[in-house]
Amino acid sequence: MGFNCGIVGLPNVGKSTLYNALTMTAAADAANYPFCTIEPNVGRVAVPDERLNKLAETACSKMILPSQLEFVDIAGIVRGASSGEGLGNRFLSHIRETDAILHVVRCFDDENIVHVSGAVDPVSDVETIETELLLADLESIEKRMLGLEKKAKSGDKAAKEIFDVVELVHKVLMNGKPANEASVLPAQHSILQQLQLITTKPVLYICNVPEADVLTGNDYTKRVKSKIGDAPVVNISAAIEAEIAALSLEAEKMEFLRSIGLSSTGLTRVIRSGYDLLDLITYFTVGPKEARAWTIKRGTKAPAAAGVIHTDFAHGFICAETIFWQDYLELGGEQGAKQKGKLRLEGKDYVVQDGDVMHFRFNV
Repeated sequence: MGFNCGIVGLPNVGKSTLYNALTMTAAADAANYPFCTIEPNVGRVAVPDERLNKLAETACSKMILPSQLEFVDIAGIVRGASSGEGLGNRFLSHIRETDAILHVVRCFDDENIVHVSGAVDPVSDVETIETELLLADLESIEKRMLGLEKKAKSGDKAAKEIFDVVELVHKVLMNGKPANEASVLPAQHSILQQLQLITTKPVLYICNVPEADVLTGNDYTKRVKSKIGDAPVVNISAAIEAEIAALSLEAEKMEFLRSIGLSSTGLTRVIRSGYDLLDLITYFTVGPKEARAWTIKRGTKAPAAAGVIHTDFAHGFICAETIFWQDYLELGGEQGAKQKGKLRLEGKDYVVQDGDVMHFRFNV
């Protein structure tokens, strides 16, 4: 798995159309009325990485296994969702376990697609979603406080540690701030993560724009950027992505992209931004049976990276045979790299680099 992300937004902003296009399925009903997505949709897509294809070709690998990106699309969230309005609140639990939030914002006019609030106003839309997510977290925190306070006061040390974090987060949420602004101590970070609060998750904003504005944006996207500050944003035309998804051949897709001045699909741009947002990198395992991509956090040491494949690899870690991907390609594979001294034996303290081709030695 690469990473997973929950897609949120108001009804009729293009969430489900975008989900369909990105996952190249018709799983999400893209009807033009609020709450058309009744059940949460979960789809996985391969993370495109040309390095993996070239490594597989060099090693004559029989199978290519890219990392996977998982999308979770829930019903559109409306004002009042946290108190039971609409259907979005029913499915917020489905995005509490995701790594990041994709917030789709409507940045287009279309009289044939109704806006749930009556008029297109992306700043107001962003504020509505942010408020509802914050209120949902507040409700979750207050429920936890009821059960923890009594245990904490009775001398339960573990409950006291959790309650201290919950109480701190509660104050932040009550002040209208997201939970990620809580000033927790380094030792309390793991507790904060265990609370699975939506507003602790990093957010990637996706502006759904008309085809003509996908390169330059428009007045709506400028207002969104002014609102969100330094937060990452990607302009995507759900209409373009739907057209790309309808093409079966990769050459046809690339020709279509070139014809409208794009070099990559919206999915590729979302993935790149998502990897940057979560500070993720990719390493590879390559052999005659398969070439595979593995996603890890930047700064991960070799034993933990091995553990992504199997926990036994981490527990019995001895060393990692490591070749940089470009050396692997230029020197014709593992044997060529070994002969030229480009294969390294790295120990437990080695920090895995993006593009490393690795073979782990372990003993169980």
